[in-house]
Amino acid sequence: MLLPWIKAQARLVEVAAGRAPADLVIRGGVWVNVHTREVIEGRDLAIADGRIACVIEDASANIGPDTQVIEAQGRYMLPGFCDAHMHVESGMLTPAGFAAAVIPHGTTTIFHDPHEIANVFGLRGVRLMRDESVIQPISMFTQMPSCAPSAPGLETTGHEITEDEVAEAMGWDGTIGLGEMMNFPGVAAGDRQMLAEIAATRAAGKTVGGHYASPDLGRPFAAYVAGGAADDHETTTEAQGIARARQGMSTMMRLGSAWYDVEAQITAITEKGLDPRGFILCTDDSHSGTLVNDGHMNRVIRHAIECGCDPVVAIQMATLNTATHFGLERELGSLTPGRRADVILTSDLTDLPVELVIAQGQVVAKDGELLVDCPLIDWPQDSRASVHLGRELAADDFAVTAPDGANNATVRVIGVVENQAPTRALTADLPVRDGMIEPEGEVCHIALVERHRGTGGVVNGFVSGFGYQGRMAVASTVAHDSHHMIVVGTCRDCMASATAHLAQIGGGVTVFRDGDELATVALPIAGLMSDQPAPEVARDTLAVMDAIGQCGNGMNNAYMQHSLLALVVIPELRISDKGIIDVTRFEQLDLIV
Repeated sequence: MLLPWIKAQARLVEVAAGRAPADLVIRGGVWVNVHTREVIEGRDLAIADGRIACVIEDASANIGPDTQVIEAQGRYMLPGFCDAHMHVESGMLTPAGFAAAVIPHGTTTIFHDPHEIANVFGLRGVRLMRDESVIQPISMFTQMPSCAPSAPGLETTGHEITEDEVAEAMGWDGTIGLGEMMNFPGVAAGDRQMLAEIAATRAAGKTVGGHYASPDLGRPFAAYVAGGAADDHETTTEAQGIARARQGMSTMMRLGSAWYDVEAQITAITEKGLDPRGFILCTDDSHSGTLVNDGHMNRVIRHAIECGCDPVVAIQMATLNTATHFGLERELGSLTPGRRADVILTSDLTDLPVELVIAQGQVVAKDGELLVDCPLIDWPQDSRASVHLGRELAADDFAVTAPDGANNATVRVIGVVENQAPTRALTADLPVRDGMIEPEGEVCHIALVERHRGTGGVVNGFVSGFGYQGRMAVASTVAHDSHHMIVVGTCRDCMASATAHLAQIGGGVTVFRDGDELATVALPIAGLMSDQPAPEVARDTLAVMDAIGQCGNGMNNAYMQHSLLALVVIPELRISDKGIIDVTRFEQLDLIV
């Protein structure tokens, strides 16, 4: 059981001095010290009250009749991995399900921003996520969402977050700071509410998460940094990453299910020789299929090593650097006295097989098998009834009327970019049939269906890059950040059928082809998450991805690209319940040019 350090201090001293037995001793390990970037052979590690008492050559004096002894047999002892920026909801799981999925991969600390559920249920949704997070066997810290809506005036959410609610959440146990401040134009312009949220966070002595999704590194960037953001994960190039580090921000390099931003930035360390203390690894968004089958932070660290990073530096960027960034370097992030006893045993520093995981002094996983319970809270019934369309939609709701007498029309098109969050602002000349603009070639229909207030509203547009063929549709209630329903398809009838199906089951992701359901992953909690076991959710998620492939898509992770089509804080073009949004100028555009 983990005790606060102040309560464990006296016993830690006794154990470290060799005068008292430990709860657990790991013998004969190789100590990976992320403070000095040393790999030191022949060390024992003693644990008491969930904390590390000492790392010494011989801990035999700490072995009593009730001490658990683990033989490292020359394996490496690493600190447990930390994810510095992520959204639990992107895993399609509640905090309990997410913890169960990532513990066997060596993740022992998570800093999560539940702004997805905040857009659906507001502060109450954030509190539910925090309540389930704090009872997990690993450390799950909550960042209070800063922007719901993410771009005021350009989208409508189910609930809005106020500055008073931000100040309230800063007093909750388990709240580590402010979630990513996505309204970067507001901060740069001196918006009163945005600055007040940041000030309340700083006044509480906590960390402000950043999100500056613009290539402009001039005055707007300078103003944003001056506003108080401490980090940024929206960097996609070496130059952008270096610019953040130079300004004293932590550059968070992400590898999620679809965001591959590490390789382009790691050269700042491997080639430019910059101090890696200013860089942190994270995932941002990983769906359940990735978590169950590919890994979590161990996957990110392996990728960084494959990109030429020294293994110990890569581990440091997912442990000590993260802890230091959040002011927790005396609490976690390294295998040193007083810290939480979060330990990984591995036989290889490059391939990183996670052979044993200890969290807060308890063995929680071995050889990929979870050994502890991850408890669920009792999610209220209304959290499972969040899809409110107001009416039954028909195929005609997804039609775009052409100007009178036109044989073709020039329209704006959202251009999807594989493995990246930004889109391109494109145009296309499309044919008109029976007075309706019809997609052709790479261009598909896209629609946003309002699902929070039951207005019956539908906004239509066009998207390219998915490669869909035949008569099909993909619908999802996961649509960052407002989380209305997004429907993409080549067939308006299929779009109507997919929409009706998600309304019936309370949310999720579904694929229809030729009028029939191909695959569905049900996400009944807020239309974002499932409380089913991660392997079951992963199975259904992979079935959806396979169905998307059957419809002609060859992208690495089309589902994640679908989920960002309404994200009106990342350039260049998006769709919202207000219309087509130019995210370079933060203004609404006409669909027809």
